[in-house]
Amino acid sequence: MGMGKELGRWLGPQAHRLAPDLTTSFIHEALHRAVHGIGPLPPAATVADRKLADSGGDVKKAISEIIELHVRLAGAQGFATNIGGLTLAAVTVPANIAGLAMIQCRMVAAIAHLRGYDIQDPRMRNAILGCVLGEDDVQRLIKKKLIPAPPMAIATAPAYDPNLDRLMAAEVTSELLTRVAGKRTANVIARRVPIMGGFIGAGTDGYATWQIGRYADRELLSRKRV
Repeated sequence: MGMGKELGRWLGPQAHRLAPDLTTSFIHEALHRAVHGIGPLPPAATVADRKLADSGGDVKKAISEIIELHVRLAGAQGFATNIGGLTLAAVTVPANIAGLAMIQCRMVAAIAHLRGYDIQDPRMRNAILGCVLGEDDVQRLIKKKLIPAPPMAIATAPAYDPNLDRLMAAEVTSELLTRVAGKRTANVIARRVPIMGGFIGAGTDGYATWQIGRYADRELLSRKRV
């Protein structure tokens, strides 16, 4: 994510001011909706099973199609919630963050389902959030001893740690706010052409989602379903 992300970290407080009502509880709600579905968006397991059927039972192909689908969805919502530029930030920032969180959580949950994980398991829910953080941030948190292990190890841990719920949700919230701050910084440069904000949002959200999908694909190794 490069310079935009670095600028986002520098402007982190600005992102929180743009979305003051976003707390860690919204991540848990986004994750719940990702797993169970909402409105026209079907549950993660339903999406996964449909893609598997369309792929003739080829899990690898189904996962690739799941990632492609969610990259398109992330790009579309990134365009829609960033096209207005900075003038509509108070309205569009929360929508962008909530939409992106749900899309990315659903993608990872669908991948996990195809790999044989129980996505209703609270340990798996924390593993999903770990994947949404991305590999670099996961490794950073492990080095700081803030989280115990990578997502797969969290998903298969012998016991559920409720304290990890709050930590993972807080880290994902912070990371999403940071990413949005980076996009808003880029939008300042393009403020004379409001539609440019839409293209920046689409590209940034789509690419971030692709990275997360590839990380989940590598990290969540296949398990035998029971």
